Amino acid sequence: MKIAVDAMGGDNAPQTIVEGVETARDEFLDVEFVLYGDRAQIDPLIHNTERITLVQADEQIDMNDEPVRAIRRKKNSSMVMAATAVKNGEADALFSCGNTGALLAAGLLLVGRIKGISRPGLVSTLPVVSSDNESFNLLDSGANADSKAEQLYQYALLGKYYATSVRGIKEPRIGLLNNGTEPHKGSKLTLEAHKLIAADKSINFVGNVESRDLLDGVCDVVVADGFTGNAVLKAIEGTASSVMHLLKNTIMNAGVSGKLGALLLKSSLGQIKGKMDQSQYGGAVLLGVKAPVVKAHGASDGKTVYYTIKQIKSMIDGQMLPNFTEYFSAQQKQAQASDSENAEK
Repeated sequence: MKIAVDAMGGDNAPQTIVEGVETARDEFLDVEFVLYGDRAQIDPLIHNTERITLVQADEQIDMNDEPVRAIRRKKNSSMVMAATAVKNGEADALFSCGNTGALLAAGLLLVGRIKGISRPGLVSTLPVVSSDNESFNLLDSGANADSKAEQLYQYALLGKYYATSVRGIKEPRIGLLNNGTEPHKGSKLTLEAHKLIAADKSINFVGNVESRDLLDGVCDVVVADGFTGNAVLKAIEGTASSVMHLLKNTIMNAGVSGKLGALLLKSSLGQIKGKMDQSQYGGAVLLGVKAPVVKAHGASDGKTVYYTIKQIKSMIDGQMLPNFTEYFSAQQKQAQASDSENAEK
C-alpha cells in the first residue's frame, strides 16, 4: 500500500506532516509513503527514511490560490504531483492538509470520478456525545453548494458503503438532514430525495433528521446538500470550541473553590475534551472518485495526520472503492439497458 502525501500543504507543513507520517510508518508496516515537496525543508525533519520516499516539488499551492487555475497551472506543485501519482497508479491514495478547493479539483480533474457518480461528495466524521456510538458521518459537507435529489440519493449509497467498509457498521442508519422529521416536510429537494432514498430497500433509511439531534447519535450517516452540510459542520465545530472555551473561563474565574472542583473533576473534564477532539476521527474524504482523496484541517498537528493516515488505510483495507465501482457500474449498465429497451418500444 502506497500513499502520496502533499508534504507542503497546511499551516504547519512540512513539520507536522513528517511527524504524523513517521508515527504511522512505525505502526503500519505494510504502508509506504511518497512525500512531495521541498526536499531542503523536509530532509532535516525525517529521522528514519524507511518506507518514506521524497520527491522534489518546486511549486506549492497556497490557501489563496484559485483552485482550478492552480491545479492547471502549477503542474510542479506538491499537491498536483501527488495527485498525478495516484492518477498514474503509482500510489493508492492522496492525502493533503492544503487548499480544500484545490484538493477537490485535483480529485475530480486528475484522479477522476467513478463512472456512474454524478458529483462526488465530501464526508466528514463528527463526534456523538450522548450515545454509545462514537461518531457519525456527514455527507456532503462542502464539496457542492448545489445538489439534485439524485445526488443526495447517491450520497446515501456512498455513506452506506463508507460506514460499512471503514467503520465496520453492518447496517448503518442513514438519515436525511431536514427542518423536521415528518416525511412531508422540507424543500422540493429534500422531498424528492426522501422518496428516492426510501424506495431503495438496501438502505437502512431512518427518515428525516434534525440538526439538533445529530450529536445524540440519531443515525450513523447524515445526508445533506453541500451548502447545508458545510454550515452544519462549521456550526458544530464552532459550538464545541466555544463550549470548551466557556468552561475553561468559568473555572478560571471561579476562585479557589472552582479550581479545586476542576481538579477533582480533571478526569471527567479530560473525557469531555477527548470526545470533542476531532483529530481522532481523521480527515474529510472525497467520496466518488477512483482513489481515496483525503483532506485534513490546515492547522492539523502530527496526531491528526497520523489518524488520517489510519483512516486511509482502513479505506483501502476495507475494499471500499472496489465496492463503489462495482455497484455503480452495475447501476449504469441497468440504466443503459432500460433506455435501450424503451427506445426499441
